Amino acid sequence: MHPNANTTTVDELVARATKLQPLLRQYADRAEADRRIPEPVLEALVEAGLLRLGVPRRYDGHEAGTRAMIDVSAALAEGCGSTSWVLTLFNICAWLTSLFPVAAQDEVFGADPDARVSGSLSPSATTRRVDGGWRVTGRWYYNSGSLHATWSVVGVPLTDHRGEVVDRSLALLPMSELTVEDTWFVAGMRGTGSNCLVADDVFLPEHRVMSVPAAVEGDYPTEHDDEAFYRSAFGPILALTLAGPQLGLGRAALEFVRSKAGSKPVALTFFATQAESVSFQNRIAAAAMKIDTAHLHVHRAAADIDEAAARGVYPDYTTRARVRADTGYAIEHITAAIDILMSAHGAGSFAESSPLQRIWRDSAIAARQGAISPTVSYEVYGKALLGVEERITPLV
Repeated sequence: MHPNANTTTVDELVARATKLQPLLRQYADRAEADRRIPEPVLEALVEAGLLRLGVPRRYDGHEAGTRAMIDVSAALAEGCGSTSWVLTLFNICAWLTSLFPVAAQDEVFGADPDARVSGSLSPSATTRRVDGGWRVTGRWYYNSGSLHATWSVVGVPLTDHRGEVVDRSLALLPMSELTVEDTWFVAGMRGTGSNCLVADDVFLPEHRVMSVPAAVEGDYPTEHDDEAFYRSAFGPILALTLAGPQLGLGRAALEFVRSKAGSKPVALTFFATQAESVSFQNRIAAAAMKIDTAHLHVHRAAADIDEAAARGVYPDYTTRARVRADTGYAIEHITAAIDILMSAHGAGSFAESSPLQRIWRDSAIAARQGAISPTVSYEVYGKALLGVEERITPLV
């Protein structure tokens, strides 16, 4: 039996995630080797109700909010970055699914409140207009959780009967009609199974389509506009939730290095332990401050998203741009903090037996995800602050 999603508090959800950390650490090496989340871990996530954070209460989901999704992901990342990343994507794609018309939501969550929805927003497909919808052919890379997903949200350009593109949209497709091409051979986040999805002339009905330009401005096709969480700002929430795993990876790195400092000497010095060294103390403090800074920016941005949604107010463009910048700034600080900790701990950080090297690789790979690019985010925010109208990305 699942815990009662409708009465579960955010603190309880985070506590459940924290309780799973030993299991995630136990299976982290296997996740890397198999390039997927091990079944015992996936089963534990389902049993804890953690796949329902983005699911509406109408389907016995948590309808949890931005801050809750981030904090749960961060707690899981202290155990395994890949597991946290996959859960993050499943939950934010469940939120995306909840923006579609109810007919589509019923197909996904009505059949299974624990439905696992993966996603790739790049419109790397072609479509052909037919009666009742479109026929879709395409390939979508970096589809995290592809080996466990039951549905996927993918980007598609919609065409009219003349074949001309009339909209950039998201399509909701069942995995039973897609194939997975095994392409995920990477340096970090190996356990995410972020493979390529392939559609070959798949039928897409009208009710499983959502316009991206409309969604960016807060115009969602769901008939339940009374549900605050599903009024959240589109671009900001998609980017910001991806910072959750990074926060947890930063905390995990800091705790590991701290735990060893009282017994590990500083190589080629007279210091019997790292904790005695002033330079080491300074490095630990600098890393901790960067991790704290990342948390402050992410939590401020999450509060802005959640509070605006609760009031039924869609944030203006400059506020949305600032959330994008908050996200990039936070992730830069986490990756910088982990680099400091790797150097402070010493060459042993890079041993295959050390969890630090996996944390370092996972964080570095995740930081390159396109939606959270710091350089793009800063440019978006800078243009907004200066009143420059040029748009360089739709996800703001």
